[in-house]
Amino acid sequence: MITVSNVTKRFGDFVALDDVSLEIPDGSLTALLGPSGSGKSTLLRIIGGLEHADTGTVTIHGDDVTNLAPQKRGIGFVFQHYAAFKHMTVQDNVAFGLKIRKTPKERVDSRVDELLKIVGLAGFATRYPQQLSGGQRQRMALARALAVEPKVLLLDEPFGALDAKVRAELREWLRRLHDEVHVTTLLVTHDQEEAMSIADNIAVMDNAHIEQVGGPRELYDRPANQFVMGFLGPVARFDRTLVRPHDIAIDADPDSGGREAQVRRVSYLGFEVRVELVLPEGEPVFAQLTRTEAEELDLTAGDIVWLRTAGGTALAA
Repeated sequence: MITVSNVTKRFGDFVALDDVSLEIPDGSLTALLGPSGSGKSTLLRIIGGLEHADTGTVTIHGDDVTNLAPQKRGIGFVFQHYAAFKHMTVQDNVAFGLKIRKTPKERVDSRVDELLKIVGLAGFATRYPQQLSGGQRQRMALARALAVEPKVLLLDEPFGALDAKVRAELREWLRRLHDEVHVTTLLVTHDQEEAMSIADNIAVMDNAHIEQVGGPRELYDRPANQFVMGFLGPVARFDRTLVRPHDIAIDADPDSGGREAQVRRVSYLGFEVRVELVLPEGEPVFAQLTRTEAEELDLTAGDIVWLRTAGGTALAA
């Protein structure tokens, strides 16, 4: 387990972390999720020893590593930019950490072969980084980080420089990789879908604090506050309450007990339909429907409908 206790970090007058505490279970894939400037990368760097906290402690598997150098913490790092050795082949890049630890050649060769198979680069051992795609270079970086069998793997926006399609493919691959190697992993991301789709636990950060920690479903269904609710998914304001737009039911029957509203616009967004409406007092609200629901209602701009909440998450606005 990684335990961060009462960590504060300032850069001049800027407070990057303010009395932050967090526990990361052994073998888990935990995401630090938040907007830019929330403190998530600073927290990861303090855990890794790349930054030092002004106050507080960090322990890994019960050992106090607060003042240890990064190379003595048993940690593997992967960053957004690959930092590959351009003059070395894929095989030599992955082997680098083992060689500087004077690992026997037989062990180096077997470990590199094993990892290249795991990350899907078995046929690329003799290529150079510039001969790989961005996704392949990032998989090489992960193999290099895993080569020395770290206790902890720290990933700082590892897919941030990749296009959306490759990013989606790699995050699915990362989840499968984690299930195979079971290294305690901490992932920094600002991408809600990325965190929700692959992490066991998510720590939502904002303004140098951790707002809430929990599993994806818990955070989505039971957010601690308005920030968490809004950051983890779409939110609609309806009757002085914040609700998920898919929890707003639209009815064509005035006897449904709902609030009257007028349809302003209907947008078909692939598998879902967004309906923009306005209440009699002029307050805008939007709802999300399935295509089947939208086709049954056959809504067009100007229609009068009635709205009600259909359960789900709600917070006072």
